[in-house]
Amino acid sequence: MSLTKTSQTSIMQTYNRLPITAVKGEGSFLYSEAGKKFLDFTSGIATCNLGHQPLAIKKAVSAQLDLLWHCSNLYHIPKQQELAHLLTEKSCFDQVFFCNSGTEANEAAIKLVRKWSGKETIATFTKSFHGRTLGSLSATAQPNLQDGFGPMLPGFEYFPYNDLDCLSEIEERKPAAVLLELVQGEGGVHPADQEWISALVSMCHSNNILIVVDEVQTGMGRTGTLFAYEQYGFEPDIMTLAKGLGSGFPIGAMLAKESVASTFGPGTHGSTFGGNPLASAAATETVKEIVSFLNNAKEMGNMLINEIKSLSKQHTSIIEVRGLGLLLGIEVADASPFVSQLRDKNILVLSAGSNVIRILPPLNVSKGEAEEFLEKLTEVFQSAEEEEKG
Repeated sequence: MSLTKTSQTSIMQTYNRLPITAVKGEGSFLYSEAGKKFLDFTSGIATCNLGHQPLAIKKAVSAQLDLLWHCSNLYHIPKQQELAHLLTEKSCFDQVFFCNSGTEANEAAIKLVRKWSGKETIATFTKSFHGRTLGSLSATAQPNLQDGFGPMLPGFEYFPYNDLDCLSEIEERKPAAVLLELVQGEGGVHPADQEWISALVSMCHSNNILIVVDEVQTGMGRTGTLFAYEQYGFEPDIMTLAKGLGSGFPIGAMLAKESVASTFGPGTHGSTFGGNPLASAAATETVKEIVSFLNNAKEMGNMLINEIKSLSKQHTSIIEVRGLGLLLGIEVADASPFVSQLRDKNILVLSAGSNVIRILPPLNVSKGEAEEFLEKLTEVFQSAEEEEKG
């Protein structure tokens, strides 16, 4: 018996979609087709870092719509050049390659590392997440995500995250680069230990090993500074960005120091839509706006993590609270019921793996919105405790 074709069955089932049909977003809120208003502490998975439909970005894109939508990277694109200058001015990098997503940015980084070094081995870390295309998936040290796709791309070796003992083994292998997240988002919201990072950086510098930071999720103010590496006291050789860079418009970027970036020449890499005028206009204005909300991200992040830690002292179902800035995780035995119950209270959060509640408010979240979230979160944990007691 054949199924009746609908708009839903026409989409490949690569997502377990939640029972919400989103039709509008404004500020920190998402509105459903059924007329419900949700406080959105997912931010489009750390993408809508200024909330939904920020006015400055809307104006910038509207102005660009009247000028040019797309041409080709065979020509100079003013907004792309402005964005590249802005990103290099606000970071330790010299040049930028534009693409459309985080996984593409990481693919570009992998190619640049291989081209620069003449070697293929890159060290990555357990529970990392670098994307779903074959190269970035091979870099992702999560076997469950690789299952069913045949042999992974050779050249990646996995090491324990936040483990000082593994550094001597990395040094012995002398890979072309290490690739890491400074807060593992998808892997469970695990911030890097400062001692480990300092030792890793020192070892890499002593052995001419490139340091590549994947800031697809941690970048663009998410951790309280424009880039997370700023809080760890070192300068990477390469950095990848996407998600929050475009306020929801598809854009990714790979940034590199000139000594490394110069390895790429005409024809070595490309992207048809990379640095598209519309996406570049959105991203340029996004960078300018985010800078003004970094203090708020720090303050609200500190408030939330401190309040949740206080809550954890009252509820045994909370195993650990961790995070940096407004990238927060609550470890529990099973995250799914808590995510579902918060949704029933019109609060949207995510999971990271099966046992971490991931919280990603917009960087301009208000104190009132944060308090509303904490109130509903408290209710959910109180309810869980009462149910446990029977």
